[in-house]
Amino acid sequence: MTNEAAPASVAPAHPHRGDGKPHSNAEVLKVSTRSRPSAVAGAIAGVIREAGHAEVQSIGAGATNQAIKAVAIARSYLQEEGVDIVCVPSFIDVAIDDEERTAIRLLIKKHGE
Repeated sequence: MTNEAAPASVAPAHPHRGDGKPHSNAEVLKVSTRSRPSAVAGAIAGVIREAGHAEVQSIGAGATNQAIKAVAIARSYLQEEGVDIVCVPSFIDVAIDDEERTAIRLLIKKHGE
C-alpha cells in the first residue's frame, strides 16, 4: 500500500442547484476520501483563474473533509494573487451506478461576484 492518494477527478457534468435546476456548464471537480487536498486546491485555483467559479462535489464525511481542506488551501493560493473566494455549500442528488445518492456541492466563486 502506498501513501499516495488519488487526485480529484474532473468530469464534464451539468451541475445542478439543490432544486435540480442547472447552474452552469462548468466542469465538476469530484473529490474522494483519497484525494490530496493540495492537488484539489491547485485544480480549484486553476478553474477559478480561468472561469471565475468552480464546483466541487463530494459524497461522505471523509470526502467532504478533503474538499473543505482543499477550498481553504485554494483560498491561500489565490490570496497571493490578490483574489479572495467564497464557498457556498448545498446538497445535490447524483446517480452513481443507477443509484441515487446525496452529495455535497460546493460552489466556489470570487468574492463579490
